[in-house]
Amino acid sequence: MKPPPFDYARPASVEEALALLAEHGDEAKVLAGGQSLVPLLNMRFARPGILVDVNRVPGLDEIAEEDGRVRVGALVRQAAFGSSDAVLRRLPLAAECVPHIGHFVTRNRGTVGGSIAHADARAELPVVLAALGGSAVAASRRGTRTIAAEELFVTHFTSALAPDELLVETLWPAAAPGAGFAFEEFALRTGDYALGMAACGLRVQAGRVTEARVAVGAAVDRPTLLPQVAAIVTGNAVEPQAAREAGEAASRAVAPADGVHASAAYQRHLAAVLVERVLLRAFASAVAGGPP
Repeated sequence: MKPPPFDYARPASVEEALALLAEHGDEAKVLAGGQSLVPLLNMRFARPGILVDVNRVPGLDEIAEEDGRVRVGALVRQAAFGSSDAVLRRLPLAAECVPHIGHFVTRNRGTVGGSIAHADARAELPVVLAALGGSAVAASRRGTRTIAAEELFVTHFTSALAPDELLVETLWPAAAPGAGFAFEEFALRTGDYALGMAACGLRVQAGRVTEARVAVGAAVDRPTLLPQVAAIVTGNAVEPQAAREAGEAASRAVAPADGVHASAAYQRHLAAVLVERVLLRAFASAVAGGPP
């Protein structure tokens, strides 16, 4: 299939891109990597009046460490993100999830900012951003604002970004001493959309969890934190029984619909298994000394 007709603009600066978004509002779609948008256009699920191609906008493809976090420009390609020295050293959870994103060809073109803005609950990067307590920086002609991941993702393919806003960077809290992380995903084939995924970051002192964040995707309508799961393990060592109880709590917290590839009951079971696994692995990592 071919996309419906649309106008095309290629701004040379953030200011020019913001002017186009302010002018066209809901009629505009931002083109970055295009790995999600182009299929939607070809299947005519998306019918924008104009595409705003930001690939030539300078300054949006940088990765920098700053004040205990890693700043990632919206145009950083997923492959570059996963192989970045800063990400490998300071964001082990993100580095672990990147190989699960589509295929290497799509990662070479797909962008970090595009995946976050697309707000697909089956996408890996949004789930990890939520698990780490990260945020996104949105710019418009009205100024800039920082949106926490818990507020950014609203529901299926819907974010808190306004029509005239451009996501310009994401902010990822860096790993601290005593931290452990783990990511798990299950798909029918490598590169397929996941049927379930879970991400965990926790801190351990004196053999006990002092802080935990667990997020799930795929079986929910948006990347979802599970504080009830974190509460089970906080203050304790993550032993197999505690991890199993936490997994059962995760299963009760999700409400998936029956799908072509998996029933709702199967997806709930999968959430339990994946949460149990990430808790055990993240705790073992923290006890062993945490990420490098």
